[in-house]
Amino acid sequence: MQDSEAGRLDADHLEADLRAAEQALQTAQRHGDVAALDALLDDRLIAIGPDGGRYTKQDDLDAYRKGTSVIDDLVQESLEHLVAGSTGVTFFTGTVSGTFGGAPVTARMRYTRTWTHTGGRWRVLAAHIVPA
Repeated sequence: MQDSEAGRLDADHLEADLRAAEQALQTAQRHGDVAALDALLDDRLIAIGPDGGRYTKQDDLDAYRKGTSVIDDLVQESLEHLVAGSTGVTFFTGTVSGTFGGAPVTARMRYTRTWTHTGGRWRVLAAHIVPA
């Protein structure tokens, strides 16, 4: 196998792993699985929410623990991704229904997530969430 072919196989593997990590994140969100979210979110996470607020990993985990973030339904319309070295980005568009900050919400949203691949796995480093 030539180096370029081996590199492409590695890139294909990273892309498949990134897609699997995004799906695992969505599943953890749907189920309020704090342990899974903890494993999928980088400790340095900075997320900008649809309200323009800045949130950390701890903020996100606390919201799931306290029940102030509850996702009842998460329907993916589209998912795009790209990988450049050990950095990946996912672009999710879909409808989210649940309770956020104590208020019921149903909205079509777009999530842009920047992932870092370290220690053999993908973790979300940054996110930006806006109404679509």
